[in-house]
Amino acid sequence: MKISLKKIILASKSIDRSELFKRAGISFEIFATNIDEEKYKRTFPDGIELVKELAKAKVVFAKNKLINNKENAIIVAADTIVELDGEIIGKAHSEEEAFEILKKMMGRTHRLITGIAVTEIKNPKIVLDSDTTFVEFLELTDEEIREYIKSNEWKGRAGAYSIRDKASLFIKKINGSSSNVIGLSMHKLYLILRKEFQINLFS
Repeated sequence: MKISLKKIILASKSIDRSELFKRAGISFEIFATNIDEEKYKRTFPDGIELVKELAKAKVVFAKNKLINNKENAIIVAADTIVELDGEIIGKAHSEEEAFEILKKMMGRTHRLITGIAVTEIKNPKIVLDSDTTFVEFLELTDEEIREYIKSNEWKGRAGAYSIRDKASLFIKKINGSSSNVIGLSMHKLYLILRKEFQINLFS
């Protein structure tokens, strides 16, 4: 059953984030954003600050495009990175890059950080937050990594993996929010909506 509430716009093309909204029964619309993520990576080397600024850029982009809409709406955006030993790891752009990323992360624990930004079209307030989850991988052989890459799950995903699918076979331990690993910390989002925008997703 869908939840009836103020209109929510998800400023993200992520299939995983859309799936999280659907599982929670939240009615929403998608608004794709176009942000130069590489520029932000050069400006904000700190992982937490980076994802918050990227999420903020996405809601501002969407808000500027939708500001003349007569209907008010909540806009939600997020951005996710993987951090290993202080190195920010984004999305792989080729199979070889995906292999190098996964090879480096095998048998180790990395931080998965997601920034969240929430605003309203008719409200100047922008609320920012982030969540960090620690993810430990099993050790895989090079052959196993290459077989995983054939699944194409690495495409468009920070750290070149998706917890929802085959990567669940080599994720040994998760410390923190599991929805955050998928792409959005749902409890953090709910706290923002409830406290800052007086929205109850259970009503």
